[in-house]
Amino acid sequence: MSKSQFHKPIEIKISTVVAVSAILSTSDTLALDAALHEMTGGSADFFDDDLAVIDVGALPADCAPVNWAKLIALLKKYRLNPVAVRNAAPDMAAAIGAHCLSLETPLKPREEAEAAAAPAAPAPAIVVVPAAAPPQSQPAPPAAAGVMIIDTPVRAGQRIYARGCDLVITAVVNNGAEIIADGSIHVYSTLNGRALAGASGNAEARIFALAMAPELVSIAGVYRTFEDGFPPEFARQPAQIRLVGDRIDILSVNSASRA
Repeated sequence: MSKSQFHKPIEIKISTVVAVSAILSTSDTLALDAALHEMTGGSADFFDDDLAVIDVGALPADCAPVNWAKLIALLKKYRLNPVAVRNAAPDMAAAIGAHCLSLETPLKPREEAEAAAAPAAPAPAIVVVPAAAPPQSQPAPPAAAGVMIIDTPVRAGQRIYARGCDLVITAVVNNGAEIIADGSIHVYSTLNGRALAGASGNAEARIFALAMAPELVSIAGVYRTFEDGFPPEFARQPAQIRLVGDRIDILSVNSASRA
């Protein structure tokens, strides 16, 4: 049997797509440099080469134009890798594209409505919390070692990443939200949106929810989407998701049935 029968020419898997938000209130790179130096305490490993989304929505209308080359170089100096820009004005698009940054897609009307209807959560738009001591600017909720606990709804547009640990959420995860964990994910409410477990390659990770209705799930990079809706026998029921070989299985929490 030929080698090509054993190896696929290309595979597409969900990667660990996690980014922090760099929310600018000034375009002055000197002021930004000073603020980042104070935030990091001069530590070279405060950020761990994290991807960064630059949010320009809070820039004053009368501020100087953003010098994208200097801003990108500044973020890289602090081991942040900018990949996209959020809330950019149309006249910024050409300059942003010239520096190989993407424009983050606006929320769909349905997602905007859900975000407005969801109770306000104190978490920022993107939360990245490592299993070890987190940065002082992003304190983690009290939790046992190896677990990150979120007690507030995860709104459309939010992304939460439990780095190096399991993720436990005791509130609803809305459509348009994304939750990621290097370990397993437990949602003690309705799971909408996207859920990515085993993000660092742990194929034994699972996803559990009291009411399953996700748009996409992934374990160790293998993903499954539900454009036509979640399988009706499991929709909005207690269920778990696991990886078997290269196949995503859906099972009832209380039985061996699967889809």
